This record gives sequence, structure tokens and C-alpha cells, in this order.
Amino acid sequence: MTEQQENLQTLIVHSAKYKTNYTKKYLNRKKWEPVNPNHLISFIPGTVLDVLVKEGDKVKAGQNLMILEAMKMHNQVLMPFDGEIVKVNVEVGAKIPKNFLMMEIRPI
Repeated sequence: MTEQQENLQTLIVHSAKYKTNYTKKYLNRKKWEPVNPNHLISFIPGTVLDVLVKEGDKVKAGQNLMILEAMKMHNQVLMPFDGEIVKVNVEVGAKIPKNFLMMEIRPI
């Protein structure tokens, strides 16, 4: 058996089985993780202009949590549901990248 044959993986598509070799790019890809609804993640990079809540605050759905400036626009980050602020990971003036965990929240 050759090395290439040893590395074959089984791929199932609509009940049909195929033998294939995955590329290095595919094997080294970022693995998919389910979204945690209790984490507020930045969807764009930007600068934090204002943080309007602190840890322990109880907030209502739609309440403004912070203002994030991106591409010269002021974006309001709103609370998705009624809950409590567990942890704030940003401060005023901080430059944050895309997919940064800004706040942790807990439903009430």
C-alpha cells in the first residue's frame, strides 16, 4: 500500500462513499465552532468610542451597550435580549480586530 493510499479519507455524499485525499489547506483550516449567543463579538475592526455599561448591569433588549467607530462611522452595539453584563473586555480608545470578544452576557 502506498503512502497516498494510506492517507485516503472516506467522504460520504448522499449515502455514496468516496475515497479522497484532503489537501493540506483543508486539513489546516480553522475548525467550525457553534456561535455562543452569550458572547458579543465584533463583526468589523474598529475603535471603541464609548462603553455605556459595566459588569453586573441589568440591561433590556435593544439597549445601547457601546459605540464602535469603524470606517468613520459610529456603530451602536445593542443588547440582543434582556440580560446581565457578565464581563466587559473593551475600554474606551481600544482598537479591536474583527471577531474580538467584546462582552459576555447572560440572559435573565
